[in-house]
Amino acid sequence: MKEQLSTLDQALSLLSYREHSSKELANKLKSKGHSEEEICTTIEKLKEINYLNDKRFAEIFVRSRLSKPLGANRILQELTQKGISSSLAKEAIANEDADWFELARQLKERRFGEDVTKDFKEKAKQSRYLQYRGFDFEQIKYALSSKEDDNRY
Repeated sequence: MKEQLSTLDQALSLLSYREHSSKELANKLKSKGHSEEEICTTIEKLKEINYLNDKRFAEIFVRSRLSKPLGANRILQELTQKGISSSLAKEAIANEDADWFELARQLKERRFGEDVTKDFKEKAKQSRYLQYRGFDFEQIKYALSSKEDDNRY
């Protein structure tokens, strides 16, 4: 029979694979059967020694999502689901020097090709896809326009 790891050892083991948000780590430790009290103490200890840092997690998470690529709205939503405060999430997104317009265009071209469609249904489909991926109206409009008639500000 396998001996259960201490809360701290379990947390360190999880953090050795990748960064976690405090909420994420707490949920994983809870699912492993650790008590609330042990979890709180462990999380505080890990924050003190900077093994657990929500700001660092948010920055790394934003970078990983940009490579997908996802828009700011979707990244913000995912970060808040992972327990990152809205202000910290917005700060991490703003600090990333991303060209959201070009990311939207690259995603559109990768998924639907470079041709600009005139078909309303196809345009609506492409627009919904980009919206689902977290891009806003202006970015979608830019991505669906042809490169010649770029109406970007």
